[in-house]
Amino acid sequence: MAAYLLRRLVQALLILLGVSLVTFVLLYLLPADPARQIAGRSATPEVVANIRAQLGLDQPFHVQYLRYLGGLLQGDLGRSYLQKTEVATLIMSRLPASLLLMVGAIACELALGLTMGIIAALRRGTVTDHALMLTSFVGVSAPQFVVGILLLYIFAVQLGWFPIGGYGTFSHLVLPSLTLGFLGAGWYSRMMRSAMLDVLRQDYVRTARAKGLGVWRVALAHALPNAFLPIVAMIGIDIGLFMSGIVVVESVFGWPGIGQLTWQAIQRIDIPIIMGVTLVSAVAIVIGNLLADLIAPFIDPRIKLR
Repeated sequence: MAAYLLRRLVQALLILLGVSLVTFVLLYLLPADPARQIAGRSATPEVVANIRAQLGLDQPFHVQYLRYLGGLLQGDLGRSYLQKTEVATLIMSRLPASLLLMVGAIACELALGLTMGIIAALRRGTVTDHALMLTSFVGVSAPQFVVGILLLYIFAVQLGWFPIGGYGTFSHLVLPSLTLGFLGAGWYSRMMRSAMLDVLRQDYVRTARAKGLGVWRVALAHALPNAFLPIVAMIGIDIGLFMSGIVVVESVFGWPGIGQLTWQAIQRIDIPIIMGVTLVSAVAIVIGNLLADLIAPFIDPRIKLR
């Protein structure tokens, strides 16, 4: 176990180094000028050049990147160009909201996706199966802002069950979680249906049915635990995606999370914030995948960590 964790830690560091390098290169090649953005359109070239020198943007690429890596080694994610605040402070202030939305979204997509996948597998080839798979296809294909606006219009404007936007109570969490959950449920339902169909063909499932056990008992007690393994891996990936990939949903519902911070930074070309959020998201993906791999042997004892 120790050797496995050490190897994964080394791999994680290399992955994060690669992510930081690729992101830094892309931001360096942007035609936009952060110094001009800070100075304003009416600023003189001398003022812009002075700001660029203060930020170190006039230095060669390798000097800027090595300086950034040196700060990372000391736990410094940099300082926002426009907000004049440490990036780590800004991210930590938004992290609780994003984590709460992430938990709510994963809970919704699991509840919807697994239920749809199990029912579709047990009703394979029927109208129910086709209807559920069509629904999952719509969920995968639908734009986030369309689903969010529809839910807002129906449940907030017309019915008045939930607030239009904001943050702070459970009622504020429901609609954005349902939006993300509906979109993610399509992937989970298709994966669960495929995994369940494979498991339902196994001999031990046919033996359980031959003993007189009901269909749902066999599905939930015998087939589901063995079909759940690929779902765990998907959850590990979602942990990272939800950390930064929910910009649209957070904007629609006014949710003060990392996604909204990212969108504001992109609009203002605030490079330190963009770099910080990217690295935090990469760390979340690495941790999520590692947790999924560590949990896998408990789900299926045949899996060994090597």
